[in-house]
Amino acid sequence: MSRTVYCQKLEKDAEGMDFQLYPGELGKRIYDNISKEAWAEWQKKQTMLINENKLNMMEPTARKFLEEQMVGYLFEGQEPTIEGYVPPEK
Repeated sequence: MSRTVYCQKLEKDAEGMDFQLYPGELGKRIYDNISKEAWAEWQKKQTMLINENKLNMMEPTARKFLEEQMVGYLFEGQEPTIEGYVPPEK
């Protein structure tokens, strides 16, 4: 049986994730407040950010940058800046 959460990103009730995908307090916040759909959207943006910025995920600064972008996208309504990418209009 799936769980339902009020997704802060999508601003609606939606199917929640099956388990916590990100560590720590931030991971708990994501698990409790972000839907599978919003997380999948973030993963696409994350891939674009890693590729466009040529991020080395072994570098602490790259991980910090990506985490800041993730929080901004999921909780603060900020669209990450990805060169050449124009987000679709809602």
